[in-house]
Amino acid sequence: MKDFELVIWLEIHVRINSETKLFCNCKNAVELASEPNVNACSVCMWFPGMLPVLNKEAVRKWALAGLAMKCSVNNISKFDRKSYFYPDLPMGYQITQLYEPIVSNWKVKIIDDGEIKEFGIHHMHLENDAGKLIHAWWKTLCDYNRAGSPLMEIVTEPDFRSKAEVMEFVRELQKMMRAVGVSNADMEKGQMRCDVNISIRKPWEDVLNNRVELKNLNSPSAIWRAIDNEFKRQVKIVSEGGIVDQETRWWDDEKGMSKPQRSKEDAMDYRYFPDPDLLPLEITDEEVAEIAKDLVELPIEKRIKYLEEYKLQEDDARLLTTDRDLSLYFEKLLELTNDAKKSCSYITTILMALMKESEDDIKITDLKFDIEQLARVIELVNKDELSSTNSKDVVEALFKKWGKADEIIDQRGLRQTNDTGALEQIVDEVIANYTEQVEDYKSGNERVFGFLVGQCMKASKGQWNPKIFNEMLKNKLD
Repeated sequence: MKDFELVIWLEIHVRINSETKLFCNCKNAVELASEPNVNACSVCMWFPGMLPVLNKEAVRKWALAGLAMKCSVNNISKFDRKSYFYPDLPMGYQITQLYEPIVSNWKVKIIDDGEIKEFGIHHMHLENDAGKLIHAWWKTLCDYNRAGSPLMEIVTEPDFRSKAEVMEFVRELQKMMRAVGVSNADMEKGQMRCDVNISIRKPWEDVLNNRVELKNLNSPSAIWRAIDNEFKRQVKIVSEGGIVDQETRWWDDEKGMSKPQRSKEDAMDYRYFPDPDLLPLEITDEEVAEIAKDLVELPIEKRIKYLEEYKLQEDDARLLTTDRDLSLYFEKLLELTNDAKKSCSYITTILMALMKESEDDIKITDLKFDIEQLARVIELVNKDELSSTNSKDVVEALFKKWGKADEIIDQRGLRQTNDTGALEQIVDEVIANYTEQVEDYKSGNERVFGFLVGQCMKASKGQWNPKIFNEMLKNKLD
């Protein structure tokens, strides 16, 4: 296995979340419909005499996605017909873009194993989706609800050398599409589909061997298993002196294996030609600039900032950038506390745990208490007026009962006092009452020190600052 190198490139279909389909006014298949064939009309079913009318909203979101990937948005693009026959494609061809797509040439950043990497985007084109075939017993049924829905197909360069890089790229692309609002990119709902093209070669070779395209990869875990399986399959063939067939294979995730679907076509097999029903699409520089106003800071940019500027741990930075609302909440809390690490910690270890344990499906935007109250909890912890342990109880009370942090702290008697005179009196009493443990500590048993601090806290009923008890005991006993 070590004698061979993986070479991977991706064809990723992302469904644009426009209200209507690409060429008609039928409802777009953003979510699964309640019944088959309820969102279909004479245009998306391609009845005789029907003509396509291009969806302006889909084009705008298409261009916005390209700008998010730092790609070039071409002023002129054209639509082509890709001819193939399948029951879920009503017109017998697909309207797509081969020769002059709207978006081309740039790179998308990811972070893999702590390293920033870039992967090339060859182009992205717009096309209409096909329907869905449902195989039931001895019948094959057609559901055309998604036929004609707008798809962005993103074609990468063959830059990937590991399944880990592919997984991170797919995750980053999902977050990017959600951040700019062009797609929910939910693979389980068919809003994002990934075809993986794989070939192998010796590390010192430049020529790519025959590629195999893997289809039906509908989850990140399926992508991971499919790449692993296909790599081993190709290595076995080549190691035994065989040649890998250039083909499309269907991945069966339940069985953990792929099976041949068809020989892999080249562009000439589809008989591409310019679509005569659609004029060239022109987008001016002024229109591109107007679309660019909807760009937001991308998740990868936030993640790099969280790592380099705020010095967060890699797992925390990844978690905070998985959801735009979550990252916005963190940044708002940071503005109030000026403490990146504690703001991160209280969100990722306390708030998110409470949301996960809740019987209701609660998101960060559903919290009923003001963010200023969480900032107040962090402020009191930093001032040593509230212990870290007790602060968790206060946050839980805010989460369940709302209210104000100071009121909860005072009602429960959790506020720590820093009156050094009173604290010193407690320390002196503990030293006088536990002479045996004091002598034991002075003889070198440092473990007993925690016992003495605990007795101080007990005498203060937990309302005093353990740090000061710690310092005072050290000063008096060392």
